[in-house]
Amino acid sequence: MKKLIALVLASVMALSLVACGGGASTPASTPASTGSTPASTPADNTGAGNTDIAFVTDVGNIDDHSFNQYSYEGVTKFCEANGLKANYFRPSEDSDAARLDAMDQAIADGAKVVVMAGYLFAASLEQAQAKYPDVQFLALDVSTGDLATPAANTALITYKEEQCGYLAGYAAVVDGYTELGFLGGMAVPAVVRYGQGFVQGADAAAKELGVTVNMKYWYSGSFAANDDIKAKMDGWYADGTQVVFACGGGIYSSAVDAASANNGKVIGVDVDQSGDSELIITSATKGLSASVQLALTDCQANSWKWSETYAGKETKLGAAENAVDLPMATSRFTTFTQEQYDTLFKGLADGSLVVDNNSEADKHFATTTITVDYQE
Repeated sequence: MKKLIALVLASVMALSLVACGGGASTPASTPASTGSTPASTPADNTGAGNTDIAFVTDVGNIDDHSFNQYSYEGVTKFCEANGLKANYFRPSEDSDAARLDAMDQAIADGAKVVVMAGYLFAASLEQAQAKYPDVQFLALDVSTGDLATPAANTALITYKEEQCGYLAGYAAVVDGYTELGFLGGMAVPAVVRYGQGFVQGADAAAKELGVTVNMKYWYSGSFAANDDIKAKMDGWYADGTQVVFACGGGIYSSAVDAASANNGKVIGVDVDQSGDSELIITSATKGLSASVQLALTDCQANSWKWSETYAGKETKLGAAENAVDLPMATSRFTTFTQEQYDTLFKGLADGSLVVDNNSEADKHFATTTITVDYQE
């Protein structure tokens, strides 16, 4: 990750880089210098020209410690470095119409690039890219499976979740955890890849160490924390589960609540969640901010049009691009070392370590060492 961020910052210096609908969006303006904790104070964006790069949020807020915050952080950092104006626009409800309305408002306010994150944007983005052929769109975690025909003014960035899932599973077993749990949200491709990577990493470490490992595995069908998920996790921890990889938006808080009540641990996802609870031993993360800056740098260098690298394509980022990792500086491992991590990461980056990237929920990785209890 440090390498990617360094590359982005160097490029920037050389060149000076789930959701809502059906009513009026609420625009908000935030100075580009807000950094990792963007403010959410509404501003009066009534005239064109207040925005150069816009971010459209999902149903969460801009300080959600997840996709909204860190994607928008990439926008604000890029704008700060280049003397541009960043704004975000929050759709009024969870519908395609409201997401499109938020894009309309951003473009009316002057945005030359509109950034968004999450597969729920696919339908509204399909309309927007045709409606505004001279505006560039950047969508994180939207694949060609979600948007089959991205236009030349649309760039899609997705991530190799199986790789950081593998790192998390391997590290957990090496760190002494032998009773594991995978808690997924909805069984969408990204969540499935996280989970199956986690299985593969745990399996590899168990085989190397010659230990017996058991894993409970369940998709909750929701990305929101709720009492049913907490009750399920209470049962897992009471039954001996030591650590749960909570993969799916807000559901991690249900896992943390259950872990707190049962002396358990949690692995976070997407962003470094170590600051949210001392029970989170590590997180399987994506380089959201850095990858936004990298893509925007490309767009700016090509006269505010996507180059062939991004135009009308899905660009999948992983260890080779330093876009997935475990944040070792904040992880709470007691046995798993930086040296072990570096060896694993190098293998993922150079291709000598290959992780199955299955994204079909009902197609399970054939383990050789661990026992996985797939639950309904």
